[in-house]
Amino acid sequence: MRPFNDSVIYFAVVDRFYNGNPENDRGRSPGSYDPSRSDWFRYWGGDLNGVIMKLDYLRELGASALWLTPIFDQIDGLVDVEGRGMAGYHGYWAKDFKRLDEHLAGSPEDVRVFASDNTVVDRLVRAMRGMGMRLVLDIVCNHSSPAQRVDTGGRPTKGEIYDDGVLLTSYDDDRLGWYHRNGGVNNWNDKAQVEGSELCGLADFNESRIGYRNYIKDAMRLWLDKGADAFRVDTVKHMPQWFWQEFVSDMVFHKPELFIFGEWFQGGCYDDLSVQFANKSGMGMLDFGLQRALEDCLARNSGAGFGAVDAVFGRDALFDDVRHLVTFIDNHDMPRFMSAGATERRVDMALALILTCRGTPCVYYGTEQYLHNDTNGGADPYNRPMMERWSTDTPAFLLIKKLAAVRKENPAVQYGSHRTKSLSPDVYAYTRVYRDNCCLAVFNRGPQTRINLEGVELPDGEHLDVLSGRALAVRGGRIEGLELGRDSALVVQYKGTPRRHNGLELTFILNGFRTSFGQRVKVIGNCPELGGWDREKAFPLEYINENMWIGHLPVKESEGRPIAYKFMVEDERGGGLFYENRPAHFRHLPAGGFLELKHAWS
Repeated sequence: MRPFNDSVIYFAVVDRFYNGNPENDRGRSPGSYDPSRSDWFRYWGGDLNGVIMKLDYLRELGASALWLTPIFDQIDGLVDVEGRGMAGYHGYWAKDFKRLDEHLAGSPEDVRVFASDNTVVDRLVRAMRGMGMRLVLDIVCNHSSPAQRVDTGGRPTKGEIYDDGVLLTSYDDDRLGWYHRNGGVNNWNDKAQVEGSELCGLADFNESRIGYRNYIKDAMRLWLDKGADAFRVDTVKHMPQWFWQEFVSDMVFHKPELFIFGEWFQGGCYDDLSVQFANKSGMGMLDFGLQRALEDCLARNSGAGFGAVDAVFGRDALFDDVRHLVTFIDNHDMPRFMSAGATERRVDMALALILTCRGTPCVYYGTEQYLHNDTNGGADPYNRPMMERWSTDTPAFLLIKKLAAVRKENPAVQYGSHRTKSLSPDVYAYTRVYRDNCCLAVFNRGPQTRINLEGVELPDGEHLDVLSGRALAVRGGRIEGLELGRDSALVVQYKGTPRRHNGLELTFILNGFRTSFGQRVKVIGNCPELGGWDREKAFPLEYINENMWIGHLPVKESEGRPIAYKFMVEDERGGGLFYENRPAHFRHLPAGGFLELKHAWS
């Protein structure tokens, strides 16, 4: 699995983004569409043609990946939600995972999305490829749909599932045994209940049935072949770990460079089960822990301030690969950052932090325009307004554009270590460092102040703030009298020697060895690139945190050949040298591309 750390993901609720084809607005159930856009529970008209029409805007913003809410065919009609009729405009009530929803199509023929290579999905993928953008498809494996409301007689239907238009089963007539029948969750501390019972009345799939597993995996392989580059996976805490291990393994086998990240709602570094999921499932995870800390610090103005943010980074070693965390400040399941109390300048600060910290940043649609609706505190569905403006000169838009470029070109931002340089409730400074690359980020949520910074890994000389263009001087790793305005962010970067490769690039990752000061991890092996077992020529890895060392190695001579290698530790303080206590690792290398070799210390 190849992470997206050089990317900025833009997340759009398709129905609320842009209406590029008014002819599909009414769908098969005209009553589920509201042309006035006053009923927040109905379709408003956004579609995939609209997404295509706005790709130039997203490219200018700096978004290099686009996450779309699920585009599978949804149930028709309305569902009774607290006495109101709700449509499946959000995409999480699928009935046919092998068809495109008609509200999103460019023509009726597009619905059978796998019957042609010239559907609106194909046009979207081709347009994105031409712009160097990657498609993140939101998928749901846990459930299908709730019971629909029937306004004109008959009885509600629940959980009907089709295979390209052919009815397979339903919750009410479950001839295949594809659904659990355990009622709703009433004890959220009971793991078995959370995984095997219904969430909000949604028909809950029985993943133990091989027929269901084959169906859902076959469908997702089709979407990968159609052009999806990554999956965002909904409600992962509601299915057992073994299912995700099987699912991820099969998907990555089908598309080795696939990136997958899951939504463990409110999970993160303070939730042990979600940490276990991130380490054992094979996929990454949305970083709710950092989101909560940023919201407390910059939207709710908590007393702990940046101390809470730094505490999250201090627990990074709990994860085997922090690169696979996806960072965000808000999304479609919570009030937007401004609805939680942030000003526009605080939004800018939060964006600057996720764009320069570890993981992969994700920007919720409209944040660059300060889009929000505070009705009912901005809770669902008021966190999903229609995209209203497309300005390319708001402070947030320009900030994202500048920092997306920094992330794209600087390895320190993509996967370097996080090193705190200054910390108080109001002021926070850190560097990201990888080899001779560095990025310094400084934030101040309090009144104007001056600070001194020590041990900054930038080379001596004058450097420019990426955001404002002002200069600051570094002397012997020290920055003196750095002036910080209220609610401000500053970002300085230095790019070292660029990595060059025109063949195979290996990424070595080592977990499970807690080094002490002066120790250095290297990889030694039988190939020329790893020193031919000569320890003086072994390849050094870079320290990321207590649980992770990483190194990227261009390979030319050994492409397409088998290699043997081991990890070794040198102690510069005179503690000697020692190797893994196991036989060498063996791997037959491909002839080109990228390959991650991930191991735990033995």
